[in-house]
Amino acid sequence: MRPPTTNHDRLYMLLEDIMLVYRIETTVLIHRYMSTRSQRCKRRIIDHARKYSVLSKIPAQLKHLDRLVNVTNADCVANLRMDRNTFGRLCRILIEQGGLQPGKFLGIEEQVAIFIGVLAHHKKNRVVGFDFWRSGPTISHYVNKVLGVVLSLHPFLLAKPTPVAQDSNDPRWKWFKGCLGALDGTHKPRYRSRKGQIATNTLAVCDRKMQFVYLLPSRMGGVRW
Repeated sequence: MRPPTTNHDRLYMLLEDIMLVYRIETTVLIHRYMSTRSQRCKRRIIDHARKYSVLSKIPAQLKHLDRLVNVTNADCVANLRMDRNTFGRLCRILIEQGGLQPGKFLGIEEQVAIFIGVLAHHKKNRVVGFDFWRSGPTISHYVNKVLGVVLSLHPFLLAKPTPVAQDSNDPRWKWFKGCLGALDGTHKPRYRSRKGQIATNTLAVCDRKMQFVYLLPSRMGGVRW
C-alpha cells in the first residue's frame, strides 16, 4: 500500500472543512425554519383565540337566550315545551331544592334551557352548541349537571297517584276499584325488538289524568307485556 502523500492530506482536510461548514449551515437553516414555524403557530393561535374569544360571543349568546325565554310564550313553548312562567319556576326549584349553581360563564337559565332543548327535541350536542354558541364539551357538561340535579329531585317532582275510590261514579274508572292507573310500553333505540329493530322497551305508567307516575326503561326489546 502506498503511503499517503501531502496532496492526499490536504484533500482530506479540505473535505473535513467542507463537511463542517455544511453541518453548520444545515443547523442554522433548521433553526431558522423552526423559529419561523413557531412564530407562525403562535400567530395562528393568537388569531384563533381572538376569533373565538369568549367576550365576542357573549352578545350572541344573550340574544339567543333572550329570544327563548323573554320575548313571547309562543316561542318559549315551541322551543322549551313550557311557557315563560313555568320555565322560571323550574329554574327556581332547581336552585332552591336541587342546589343548582351558575357556572363561570353560564347562568342558571341558559343551563336549564340547554338541558330542556336536548330533551324536548332530541338535539345533538353539536346542534345545541351551534344554537347557544357553546362548545361540545360545555354542552355535555351542563346537560349532565342539570340532569343530575333533576334526578336528585325525583321525590319532589314525581306526582304520586291517587287510587280510584270505592264509590267512584266516573264511568271510565268505576270498574277499577283501587286502581292507580294504566301502563303501556314503547320501544327506544338500544336493544333489538321482536320486529327486528334495535329498541328498548320502556314501561310507562300514567294516572287517570294522563300524567306519568312511573317509568322503567331497562326492559329488553323482545319482552312482551
